[in-house]
Amino acid sequence: CEKEKNVCCLLKNMKIKSNEVIADIGAGSGYHAFRIASLVTNGLVYAVDIQPEMLMAIEKTKEFKKVENIKTILGTEKTVELPKNSVDKILMVDVYHEFSFPVEMINSIKNALKPNGELFLIEYRAEDLKVPIKRIHKMTEKQAVKEMKAAGLALKENIDNLPWQHCMVFIKNN
Repeated sequence: CEKEKNVCCLLKNMKIKSNEVIADIGAGSGYHAFRIASLVTNGLVYAVDIQPEMLMAIEKTKEFKKVENIKTILGTEKTVELPKNSVDKILMVDVYHEFSFPVEMINSIKNALKPNGELFLIEYRAEDLKVPIKRIHKMTEKQAVKEMKAAGLALKENIDNLPWQHCMVFIKNN
């Protein structure tokens, strides 16, 4: 399945270590969180969402699959509600463009990242007209770099191995 291949590729891009703390922002039903949890066997996954029903779905799946290294967090439209300097990596798949308060959210995310922490920003490529997604759900690398730079995050690399999406890796400017 194409989605599986993309996720496999994405997870390889993240170079996940077994003891890392990783946050999935906009976790939804936990699709990525559960895959990451199986890789951070000595670590932790924060599944953050603003919809309590999504977090309840994750809790049910955790119970059913007996997964103990996912912690659900109810965020708000302005904060991810994560402890300061607590996270090695943050994953945001197709959520950034949905933020009502992007400046506040990115500041909250930056505060949650450890000093050498990385933000993996996954967004559909607006530069590519062949990507069959509405323009409102796409983002250019230039736009992302500008917005993240304003928050004190620098583009480390844009890994170009996903069919339709950017895999932009931002680091905290300490």
